[in-house]
Formats: sequence, C-alpha cells, structure tokens
Amino acid sequence: MTNPRTPVPYDALLLLSFGGPEGPEDVVPFLENVTRGRDIPRDRLAEVGQHYFLFGGRSPINDQNKALIAALEADLAAAGIDLPVYWGNRNWEPYLVDAVRQMAADGRRRVACVATSGYSSWSSCRQYLDDIEEAVSAVPDAPRIDKVRWFAFHPGFVAAVVDRTLEALAALPSALQDDARLVFVTHSIPTAMNDESGPDGGAYLAQHLDVAAAVAERVTAITGHARGHELTFCSRSGSPRTPWLEPDVNDRLEELAGEGVGAVVLVPVGFVSDHMEVIYDLDTEALATAERVRIEARRAGTAGDDPRFVAALRELALDQPIEACPEHCCLPRTQA
Repeated sequence: MTNPRTPVPYDALLLLSFGGPEGPEDVVPFLENVTRGRDIPRDRLAEVGQHYFLFGGRSPINDQNKALIAALEADLAAAGIDLPVYWGNRNWEPYLVDAVRQMAADGRRRVACVATSGYSSWSSCRQYLDDIEEAVSAVPDAPRIDKVRWFAFHPGFVAAVVDRTLEALAALPSALQDDARLVFVTHSIPTAMNDESGPDGGAYLAQHLDVAAAVAERVTAITGHARGHELTFCSRSGSPRTPWLEPDVNDRLEELAGEGVGAVVLVPVGFVSDHMEVIYDLDTEALATAERVRIEARRAGTAGDDPRFVAALRELALDQPIEACPEHCCLPRTQA
C-alpha cells in the first residue's frame, strides 16, 4: 500500500460558495449581505425573500455543499491524496474570512480553491477573486489562495449533465420523448456584465452555448434522436430599465406552447447543484408555467456530487498549479 501524497504546491483545498439562510430568521440578514451597498429597505428584502419562506426559510445550498465536501474528501482519499478540505461562503456562515483564519491557524500556506460556479463573469468568477483578496488581506499570515477558472466544459461536468438529462427524458411519456425540446437554463446577468465577461468579452453567454451544444450532441448520439435545444435564463433581478440576458424561461415556455411544442426537459446547465434558483425558479415557477400552457415538462438534475464531476474538480484544482485569470478578465463595466 502506497503512502498518501500531498499534491505540490498545495496543502489544502477550499470550497468557496454563495451561502444561504438556515432558517426564517436568517433570510433578511442573508439578503442584506447579498445586497450590501445597494441601500435596499428591509421590508423590500422581506418581500424578495418570500421564495425562501416557501421552503421554511432555509436554502438547500448549505447541505448540498456539505455533500460535495464529503464527496471531495472521499475522492481525494481514493486517489491517495492527503489533503484537508475547507469551506467558506460569500454571504453566510461559514464565512470565507473565517475559513481563511482557520487555514492560517492550521499552518496552510498555499490553497487550491474551487468555487461553486463554473462560468466566467464578474458575479460568477471575478467577484469571488475579490472576496478572496479581501479575506486574505484581513487575516495575518493568511495562505495564498489560487482559484480554479471556469470549468463547466470539463468532460466530468458535461457527462453528469448528460446523464441527468437522459433521466429526465425517460421520465416523460414515451410518446413525447423523441420530440421533446431541451431547454437549457442558467442565471441571467445584465447584458453589460456579459459583454465584459472573460478576457475578450461575451464569455458567459458563449460558454453556456458551448456546454449546452455539447450536452445536446451527446444526448442525440445516445438516444439516436436529434432534438431542438436552446438556452434560456432565470432569476433576473434589479431595475427593469437595465437590459439582462433573455429570453426568460417562463416567457419562452409560453412561446413554445404557441409553436406546438408538446414536451420539454428543463436542463439547469448553469448550476452545479439544486439550490434555490433551481427549486424555486424551475421546480416551482417554470414547471407551473409549463402546466398552465399544457406542455409536459421534466426538470433534469444537476451535477451535484456526481463522482465524475467531483473527480473533475479534484483534477482541475490539483493536477497542476492553477493558472491565474488575466487582470482585465471579467471586470465590472465601470472598471473595464
């Protein structure tokens, strides 16, 4: 039996995520963290938080991150890698700065970081880099933290999404499966943010289109039936005067019904786990829209703790030193 090895140059792995409330009393304080600096009144935040209250005021994201951490630890052990896994969030406990303090206290010097967002944009990538910089600057003797860049096109992620899509197709009535439309869904962002995403602009949208096309191609190859597929968006927020990526998934379902489409599979390709944007925006709102317009709809699962996805994260973080993002990548429009 070989001795466990520690991958050079890293002595720890950090899972960095968005965070979510654990109970009703946490919802407004959590949303205050999310919207800090925007001067939004508490009564408005309570209104915005109604979809959390529908689920007991508790987001599923924290339990899903715990499951992912357990899967990462098991994967590391199976690969013979002796490496601790830490966890920090942007907006709720455990906070990133507390994870950095613990890593410093444990003597960690260089840490590989995986964020639970696989695409390029300010909110899904660059903001996490800013979070890391702020936390490291607040902790004496903090370790260096290298964040993995966008990863959604990794074969391990694509394979997991393909299988979840096939499972959803199989759950449709058999007579509708061959002609079902694949409706990929991701979080909308302002068009200006997309325009500045990646080193050359437009990366957020382009990456999603590429991953969706790869999944659809694999599904066609496996089932022997080519289906229409498209990318839609959910979770728009902010001023209605600000242009965001469209179409909204609910609007598109209404259009598809008018076009005579009888069945769809909603594929949450922009999300790595079944957190609030999935269980509310898709399972609650979009499936209700589909029922209203008389489209048979099933929602595909997310990658979650699928072993291929977990192995992909380990490979991306530890197989070689992580390449840093370019300094001009995914800057807010005001800074670009």
